[in-house]
Amino acid sequence: MLQNLHVKNLALIEESEVEFMDGLNILSGETGAGKSIIIGSINLALGEKVQKEMLRENAEYALVELVFRVENESQKQKLRELGVEAEDDLVIISRKITNGRSVAKINSETVPTSKVREVAALLIDIHGQHEHQSLLSKKKHLEILDSYAKNELQKPKEKLAQTYQKFKKVESELNDSVVDEEERLREVSFLEYEIKEIEDANLTVGEDEQLEEEYKRFLNGKKIMDALSGAYGYTGGNLDSASDLIGRALKELQSASSYDERIAGFEEQLGEIDNLLNDFNREIADYKEDTQFDDETFRAMERRLDELNHLKAKYGKDIAAILESLEEKQQKLMKLKDYDAYLAKLRQAYEEDKQELEKISEKVSDIRKKNAKTLVAQIKQALNDLNFLDVAFEMKFDRTPSFTANGIDDAEFLISTNPGEPVKPLGKVASGGELSRIMLAIKTVLAESDEIETLIFDEIDSGISGRTAQMVSEKMNVIAKRHQIICITHLPQIAAMADSHYLIEKEVKNQTTVSNIRWLSEVESVEELARMLGGVEITDTVRDSAREMKELAQSKK
Repeated sequence: MLQNLHVKNLALIEESEVEFMDGLNILSGETGAGKSIIIGSINLALGEKVQKEMLRENAEYALVELVFRVENESQKQKLRELGVEAEDDLVIISRKITNGRSVAKINSETVPTSKVREVAALLIDIHGQHEHQSLLSKKKHLEILDSYAKNELQKPKEKLAQTYQKFKKVESELNDSVVDEEERLREVSFLEYEIKEIEDANLTVGEDEQLEEEYKRFLNGKKIMDALSGAYGYTGGNLDSASDLIGRALKELQSASSYDERIAGFEEQLGEIDNLLNDFNREIADYKEDTQFDDETFRAMERRLDELNHLKAKYGKDIAAILESLEEKQQKLMKLKDYDAYLAKLRQAYEEDKQELEKISEKVSDIRKKNAKTLVAQIKQALNDLNFLDVAFEMKFDRTPSFTANGIDDAEFLISTNPGEPVKPLGKVASGGELSRIMLAIKTVLAESDEIETLIFDEIDSGISGRTAQMVSEKMNVIAKRHQIICITHLPQIAAMADSHYLIEKEVKNQTTVSNIRWLSEVESVEELARMLGGVEITDTVRDSAREMKELAQSKK
């Protein structure tokens, strides 16, 4: 469950912190008090795009932090699979926005927002103000069914996706392989030319790098030889060179070393230097003798490099890539030379993959249709509970024109809200308020089998009032027995059902408007209900009505 929300420098909120409880948490307040900011801040923490206008004016940074308590072992295991460990049963998700850049963290570890979304999908389900509009899309209907049947559908759908990818790969290869005889012969001739060009080059992996190194040496050959000759002359090749001078110095020391042990030590050190210098001179002489910088060798090297670079430009960035391209061309040539056999084999593979895809698609479809019957029945019952008294609710299945990664089902919910009228697509029948209740009914059914503990409803009561509002509140109370519910509402019938009631209010502080959220005591909750009931003037009669509404709601728990 969502245990704690901390918001700083976001829109009208300077800094606010709230502890949420089990059961039904109700948030209410005047229009414009900042109720939507609360849901917006949670969405922001969970990876939603940062809107510039959400940041508080002149603030250095904005911060949202969510603390979840996770006690369900199945959820913990799923979190571990995502690389997240609940520490002391807590998962802390935060997002800090500074100068237009944001940093998301899970348990103090910086993570990409995509990771935050994956983790959030296990912990919380947010129903926004306009989410019910998604019911106008048939794609959403199939998503709802698949969510309901996820335990039975998971493995078949994974196999379906794999089979579809395999089928599409063969289909693409088959489409690319169908050529007429003239085009085939032309491609065979071209491939033979390219293969010969690569094979005639006798390529060796790493040859180009070694050749480029040699080419650099040859390109600077005169400079190298001049430098070596100069060094050799100074150290040993000329009169008064370093070697000649050290030799003379050594003779001087030898004439006196027998008289003093320290001079003998100097003689030994200088002798070692003389030997090192002689070795150095021999190595330079050997290098000069072994190295030739003739024009013919240089031109041959230049031609070979041009050939290698030409092949790289045509077939790959390096010799390994060129040889890989050669292998691909050889395989393609072999197929084209034995074209009829290759095409027959490809067509056979296509038919086999198509049959396999048909089989797994039918299996997924059968599972969906079986679960659709129970889902529809449960949604219909939930709709009855939400004051749809004579509702007819069905799910129609059509077949897609072609295979998809999601199968062959084109499914859609149909509804009739009046007796005797035929069922029709939701968008042709349901009003905004009815769509909102239908979504609540669906959420209620899905929540029964869903491990997600926290559900957030942002003004689910849009477009409803009176008896319907009362029934919505009772339905939310039922869900709250198994889940933590956080609900923003403007209806007193729903607010009266609260296990914990919070007020979002605006105030002017230091000539700046700020929003705050605070928990209400029993007395304060009744006062807030009276405000929701009475509007501008709150009389004792209105307070008595609010108190009675609260008592009646609590008696139904």
